[in-house]
Amino acid sequence: MSHPQVRIVTVSAADAGMRLDNYLMRELKGVPKSHVYRIIRSGEVRINKGRVKPGSRLSAQDQLRIPPVRTAVRERPRPPDELIDRVQQSIVYDDGRLLALNKPAGLAVHGGSGVPFGLIEVLRHVRPEQRAELVHRIDRDTSGLLLVAANRAELPRAQTALNDDRAHKIYLAVTAGRWPDAVREVNAPLRRDVPVGGERLVQVAEGGRRAVSHFSIERRWPDATLVAVRIETGRTHQIRVHAAHAGHPLLGDDRYGDEAANRRARATGLRRMALHAWSLALPGLGSQGETLTLQAPLPPELEDFLHQLDQTSP
Repeated sequence: MSHPQVRIVTVSAADAGMRLDNYLMRELKGVPKSHVYRIIRSGEVRINKGRVKPGSRLSAQDQLRIPPVRTAVRERPRPPDELIDRVQQSIVYDDGRLLALNKPAGLAVHGGSGVPFGLIEVLRHVRPEQRAELVHRIDRDTSGLLLVAANRAELPRAQTALNDDRAHKIYLAVTAGRWPDAVREVNAPLRRDVPVGGERLVQVAEGGRRAVSHFSIERRWPDATLVAVRIETGRTHQIRVHAAHAGHPLLGDDRYGDEAANRRARATGLRRMALHAWSLALPGLGSQGETLTLQAPLPPELEDFLHQLDQTSP
């Protein structure tokens, strides 16, 4: 057990803007949440010698008093070397403030139930001085561009650029069947957490949140189409649900896809969902304040699948 003692901590720029209670729960691992709130409300925790509330926001260079709290010393588990290498090799852009990674399919962006380490935990392990923060998320089974702020202070800037109306977010997807020339836009509101057959899914529904996807045909085969999808909005599972709504679900999509089409795709070599975050144009994030344009090439397994479609199609 560690020996408790008063600590005076200088808040770093990376933690500026963080709620006091969240900061303490991160720093006081193993301490019950109720005890964290108790020491704040009792006045034992102070910022710049003044009493504070749990929701108080920290500022850089604040002097934070943390009272003696007995905590169990637990060594943080280390991500496997193979996973560390995989994440580091996926970095395609790093300017010290913003990272972009070409995330492999199958890699979760953060740990959770049954997933001890995600991409963000690995980055925080290899860059402990930065405290990386996710700017946005993409599905575990989706590959491609993922943005990470080097620290909490850089997060608002990156999120503002990503949500700017001038930002361009383009995905590549392989859909079932021959996508019709007439369907170039799907403007259909989406509602989350709709119970269907024991699962909670996203569905097109009146009263849902606005969602707009623009589709352009890149290549066609008799039973499949490669489309580029520009999204105006970034709703959960947006492209997957909009493609299914248009009658041409993504190949390899076990949740919203077509079972027969997925079987044919597996027979042609597809072992994952055919969705890839390909391109981002982010206004104001360039080194001189210009638009930052990023691209992530298709991973080998999707390139191989497209090649197989070429070989097996008449």
